[in-house]
Amino acid sequence: HLAQVLLTRNDFVVVDFEGEPGRTFEERRQRHSPLRDVAGMLRSFAYAQAAAVRHAAHVPEDSHVLEPLARTWATATRSAFLSAYFEALRGSALAETAATPGLLALFELQKAVYELRYELANRPDWVAIPLAGILDIVAGDAASE
Repeated sequence: HLAQVLLTRNDFVVVDFEGEPGRTFEERRQRHSPLRDVAGMLRSFAYAQAAAVRHAAHVPEDSHVLEPLARTWATATRSAFLSAYFEALRGSALAETAATPGLLALFELQKAVYELRYELANRPDWVAIPLAGILDIVAGDAASE
């Protein structure tokens, strides 16, 4: 997620690959599709969008003005990230296939359900973020998160 990305010398470096702290060490060491990590980053964009509106909106009316702008940012960021990711993989065994959109939606849904469980246990006032993501993913509208 975004908290694990550092900007250095006009480049980005991803750190902290230990996996979800709620999982056992054996579960974290298992191989999985890199699309799980991509889905985690996409969900992080949704959190950044919601957190920015929450932080910047000083009165409820501000939210209605800021939400479309934040959604536009999240959609553009998501698109740029996916384009760059799949461009970097072009020609490799991990290149985009016909199954990629469905797998990515599945992994995003899994991540959003994990987030919902986390927020219910730790930050109930943030539950709306993963709930909105779940609804968007189920509706087939994850790109507009």
